[in-house]
Amino acid sequence: MTAVDRRPPRPGVEWEFDTVTYPRDFPRNVVRKLLVERAEQGGWVLDRVRIGHDGKRRVILRRKIIRAVRTA
Repeated sequence: MTAVDRRPPRPGVEWEFDTVTYPRDFPRNVVRKLLVERAEQGGWVLDRVRIGHDGKRRVILRRKIIRAVRTA
């Protein structure tokens, strides 16, 4: 149901992407609630939504990767 990958869009910035698929029998308001919960808990932002011919919703979420820098 979930796949996470990392890819840098430009030098110095890294994004983490998460793909979630919802079946066609999930109502729109249920999908919205699930995505809001995921955004509030994990800091995800909506990147793309695709609805397939079969009615499945493929949602791509992203969040910025923050690297901790060691101080001497």
